[in-house]
Amino acid sequence: MKFFTPFFTAALLALVMGGHAAHAEKADRDKPMQVEADRMQHDEGKRLTQLSGNVHATKGTLVMRAARMDVQQDDKGQQQARFWAEAGQRVFFRQKREGLDEFVEGEASQAEYDSRLDAMTLSGNAEVRVLREGRLADQMQGQRIVYNNSTEILTIDGKPQDSGAAGGRQRVRAVLAPKAASSAPAVSAPALRPSPSLAPGGKP
Repeated sequence: MKFFTPFFTAALLALVMGGHAAHAEKADRDKPMQVEADRMQHDEGKRLTQLSGNVHATKGTLVMRAARMDVQQDDKGQQQARFWAEAGQRVFFRQKREGLDEFVEGEASQAEYDSRLDAMTLSGNAEVRVLREGRLADQMQGQRIVYNNSTEILTIDGKPQDSGAAGGRQRVRAVLAPKAASSAPAVSAPALRPSPSLAPGGKP
């Protein structure tokens, strides 16, 4: 089994995860959001909940961790959550893929989850990983990553460079493992591994 590390010249990369018809956990968007934090403030008039200090949120199989989180709810009960990390740290999220022993997880300086669109947007030093049977398979990095849980499409923007730099952006980086047959053993990607403190499947 071979791995390849393409350095994409386009500013955007759209990927259909895994290249098959499996879908993310569809029930997650309709589940209540359960949160824990050191401090919480709720403004009923504005329908705004603010949490800070070791924030941990779950919505079905979707797990989110951050230093600070704001949740805004509209008249129809749709939620928009924004997450911020401590300086030098990253926000973390993970979600199971429906009918598969696979998870999508990611990290970034900031994140935003929109329950209406069922989408997670990662901004600043963003990274998304796909874990198959507990092992790292695909890994993608960019300045801004949007993961749509309903369509399972990733859109990745390259990182802006200095105004004087040619091209204006850095290239998106990715390692994409071929989908192995069910009898073939899972193999970890040899490149683009996060630092030990951000090992796949571990806490950021």
